[in-house]
Amino acid sequence: MQLRVTFVAAARSSPLLAERFDDVRPLDQAGWDEVQRAAGELLPLAGADLRYCSPTPRSRATGDALGYAPLVQLALRDCDMGRWRGFTLGEAMAREPQSVDAWLADPRSAPHGGESLLAFITRVGGWLDTRPGDDGGRIVAVAEPSVIRAALVYVLKAPPSTYWNIDVRPLSTTTVTGWAGRWNLRLDGASSAQRARA
Repeated sequence: MQLRVTFVAAARSSPLLAERFDDVRPLDQAGWDEVQRAAGELLPLAGADLRYCSPTPRSRATGDALGYAPLVQLALRDCDMGRWRGFTLGEAMAREPQSVDAWLADPRSAPHGGESLLAFITRVGGWLDTRPGDDGGRIVAVAEPSVIRAALVYVLKAPPSTYWNIDVRPLSTTTVTGWAGRWNLRLDGASSAQRARA
């Protein structure tokens, strides 16, 4: 059976430049306000056969606020950033510039002691490939933008470096269709909430 997996990017918990690796902060007021504005268009996804979310507080809160009652999936957690957990990219760069350069240049490297970009992409792709087709064809998953970027690289069978060229905005939706090993990216028109944020 062909599956339809719609990823919903979690609402924000901070301004973009203040984003932190492995961010565990809850939604801020701006994030809650964004969810309320987008709810009308995202609520219909609650009718999916299966509803999941990544384990971050903001992903869980986004899913709950939209009425999804999602099941937490550890495989949809953000990339393990080791000793850089909680840092912004700028803070990591200030402390370990050569290590950050190596990490950005080589998808197999993990100078922070956590997970490499390639391992992260493979983990997220593995989750996608193991979705049960006999439990229904429609799935929704609320996840961090980084997780959705990893899924897209996997689905498109793109080079891992493509990860750095994908922009996933809070509360945007991305749909892939197919089954294990055979996924397609489905492009639909932007929602009014997405157009307002553009």
